[in-house]
Amino acid sequence: MDIFEPIEEAITDCPGGICPVPWATDTSGDDLIPTPKEDLVNRPPHYTHGGSVECIEAIESQLTPEEYRGFLKGQIAKYVWREKHKGGKQSLEKAQWYLTRLIDQSL
Repeated sequence: MDIFEPIEEAITDCPGGICPVPWATDTSGDDLIPTPKEDLVNRPPHYTHGGSVECIEAIESQLTPEEYRGFLKGQIAKYVWREKHKGGKQSLEKAQWYLTRLIDQSL
């Protein structure tokens, strides 16, 4: 018998040619893989509309450096102000995001 000859025996304990093994997992739902969670603080999808330029970048390009710093300060004040009434922790995270940009502008 040649080692590469096909085996003609019927395998009866493997229905449909699929042999169950203890380590096998059900992959029937693999097409339902969840999409990555959106980062609503650092990269909210509604600020790019599917493009590569974010709204914040467009705003910065339209303002002088002094005006842009004022805009950032206003955003910080807005998110801190509304924290208890709208947004909670996420509002503080957004304020922190704008504060980080303001600090980076100062370097």
